[in-house]
Amino acid sequence: MAADDNRRMNTSTSGTAGAVRLTDWGILRARGEDAASFLHGQLTQDVLHLDAAHARLAGYCSPKGRLLASFVVVRPAADEIWLACSADLLAPALKRLSMFVLRARCKLDDASADMAVWGLAGAAAGDWLGDARGQATWSCARRDDAIAVRLPAAPAAERWLLLQACAAPGPALPALDVAQWAALEVQAGVGRIVAATVDQFVPQMLNYELIGGVDFGKGCYPGQEVVARSQYRGTIKRRTLPFQIDAVAQPGDEVFHGDEPDQPAGMVVNVGADPDRGSQGCSALVEVKLAAVNSGTLALGSAEGPRLRPLPLPYKLPADAP
Repeated sequence: MAADDNRRMNTSTSGTAGAVRLTDWGILRARGEDAASFLHGQLTQDVLHLDAAHARLAGYCSPKGRLLASFVVVRPAADEIWLACSADLLAPALKRLSMFVLRARCKLDDASADMAVWGLAGAAAGDWLGDARGQATWSCARRDDAIAVRLPAAPAAERWLLLQACAAPGPALPALDVAQWAALEVQAGVGRIVAATVDQFVPQMLNYELIGGVDFGKGCYPGQEVVARSQYRGTIKRRTLPFQIDAVAQPGDEVFHGDEPDQPAGMVVNVGADPDRGSQGCSALVEVKLAAVNSGTLALGSAEGPRLRPLPLPYKLPADAP
């Protein structure tokens, strides 16, 4: 990685601190004595043994192992579980999960009218959270009636999700621009499924097994055999990596390699701001063939489109990946 790329990634959101209401997130709520066991059999993560002090990243897969949604899972009470996810997936995820409840004592609903999701970042946010800031990634703690989840950090700032009642006052912090928050998501290397990327990726394509999104010992869930085969059959050939693009991209946009101009080499997962380029550019998490990263050039939209420039990933890929 070139030194200027490292500098660009670490300074593009320097000084980022504050809070932003994440209107593109929502919360599915599961209540009832079978809520945990039901979700345990549906998601890539162990929900049955989840406690109030921890949150978990989890995927919801099709029978073919492709992600239909990604969730940050919180258990505020023994018989209640919150699934924070992209707002544009609330209705389809709720509909699909409800199809499989059957006789389980579990009631599912969209809690977004009651609960708000906030993004908090930086040292000021940590100070405001106090004891609720947590010491470990995916730790979970209460601040008054809100729940704070410590997310994987970005190089520029620590991050949290704050889940609280819509009627409650927002955090007493400076306003953080939503595009800055999205840039921190990209920096942290944690891809989030949105409507445009449903049914496109197995969890390993988003590096989920590396960042705590898959429990390979928990037992069956939809797509589990496919996910397990992807893990154990050999080298994973596609990963999600951060890039800078001198154009505005959208989730679901395809990227191409110069040596294979007629076949997409990857897909944009999430997009964030690029203060160096303003409205003329963005940072993005892109799921891509690893072979296409090793040589040649990647471009947005076509092989002749705006070039993708690699940025640092804040965690290590397996040794057989670049």
